[in-house]
Amino acid sequence: MSKVSPIFKVNKDAIQEQACVWVSKMDRGLSLTEKNEFIYWVNQSELHREILFDFARLWDDLSVLNELSALFPIEKQKAKKRTKSKITKFAMAASIALAVLVGNYFHFAIPSHEQITAQQFTEIKNLKTVVGQQASFSLSDGSIIQLNTNSLVKINFSENKRLLTLVKGEARFDVAKDKTRPFTVTVGNKSFTALGTIFNVEKKSDQEMELVVTEGKVLITKASALLDTISEVFAELPSKQLPGVLVKSGEKAIIEKDIQAPVQKVSLDQVQKDLAWQQGMLIFEGESLAEALKEVSRYTSTHFEIADQKLANIKVAGYFKAGDIEGLLQSLHSNFNINFEKTHRNSIRLSLAQ
Repeated sequence: MSKVSPIFKVNKDAIQEQACVWVSKMDRGLSLTEKNEFIYWVNQSELHREILFDFARLWDDLSVLNELSALFPIEKQKAKKRTKSKITKFAMAASIALAVLVGNYFHFAIPSHEQITAQQFTEIKNLKTVVGQQASFSLSDGSIIQLNTNSLVKINFSENKRLLTLVKGEARFDVAKDKTRPFTVTVGNKSFTALGTIFNVEKKSDQEMELVVTEGKVLITKASALLDTISEVFAELPSKQLPGVLVKSGEKAIIEKDIQAPVQKVSLDQVQKDLAWQQGMLIFEGESLAEALKEVSRYTSTHFEIADQKLANIKVAGYFKAGDIEGLLQSLHSNFNINFEKTHRNSIRLSLAQ
């Protein structure tokens, strides 16, 4: 009988241990990230696939083998061609190996099923952008967050909740549906909760914010409200009995000085204007120059100084690329005969031409 080299034996033992771990993870369910890592691991070699399928057959749950067969149908066909005696012989050896691994490797290296489940859903991190930057981030649950300029969001996911805090700035939340874990964004004194939807929140201060819902429903409550049963609340209670204000797709809610104005039904044009930043644009429709420059300043470190109040009240309209200061200044000069001069490194003074 030919001898197996020690190096190959070590590698095979390692693959067996890894296969056991993957079978255990598949039994409780793979996250999107884990599924990508799993496919990469399986495709490393033929031995990886063979050992994985043989261990899966010994696992006390047909769903694992069925899932493997769905992912790798060719392996399923290969498995059928094996002789019964060969499978039985290997199964006996694999059973011993599995028993040893479960009794030793799992005991010391693998957390319990409850710990694995908790770790699967845990995600704690901060997402941020600097002035003038916009960026998108994917979360472990499949949700996507798009941050506007100079924004910060804190993520705190657990097995039962998806909690986020918009510390500053503005963000668009494209929420992956999960009825068992409500998705709650706290902004100052308010919380915005959704089960699966798309909404935009801008924080101006702890008492001033704006919500635009483009898909689904969002419940506004006090930040201190207990929302452990929010999924049941959404499903069972009529809107009038909900512990907060429900905002639906195509609606907007404005909160100023901690007082919420009535929910507004907004037009598609208004939604596009409010969310133009997601395409890197700013839209003005008759705002005063002072208001427009305040918005422009969110995307740049440039400070604007307006020479007189008459100039500040000029109404402006148009599309502008966020951060394009030169284009804005040229447009103001061409359309309103407004002169500009740089007084300091990051300061620009605007005045009417004589």
